[in-house]
Amino acid sequence: MAIQSLQDLYLHTLKDIYFAENAILKALPAMIEKSSAQDVKQLLTMHLDETRGQVQHLEAVFKMLGEQASGEECPAIEGIIEEAEDLMGEIQDPDTRDAAIVAAAQAVEHYEITRYGTLVSWSQILGHRDAIQHLTAILDQEKAADKKLTAIAEAKVNQKAA
Repeated sequence: MAIQSLQDLYLHTLKDIYFAENAILKALPAMIEKSSAQDVKQLLTMHLDETRGQVQHLEAVFKMLGEQASGEECPAIEGIIEEAEDLMGEIQDPDTRDAAIVAAAQAVEHYEITRYGTLVSWSQILGHRDAIQHLTAILDQEKAADKKLTAIAEAKVNQKAA
């Protein structure tokens, strides 16, 4: 896709995060399975359900824009997921693996927060008022997930791993 304008960049970023969300849908079940901490499993399972809803929000945004929902390969999320998979395979100690899983999940959340924050801002500038509601809802979920991951890590997971 040739990027000639902010609108083109907006669509490129929307496709990037759509690809990312779908990649996350595929990666989360393995993270849930590899986790030994019940609260981590529960939080990731809840976020898996949220992610399905986020994909639906993105599809609604594409529809509002008169575009077909499609993803554009996102090397950043692929790298984050690959690193998480490598770590989960290397770490034998379940408590340390849980700490790695939480850290990887937060890396994903931070990536998503940057993308959605940018898309909300660009939606305002480009006049995509209807998209703002959907993208802000996702952004709020990502921020909440990050806070929950931090709370679990600080209250329990990191201490057990130490």
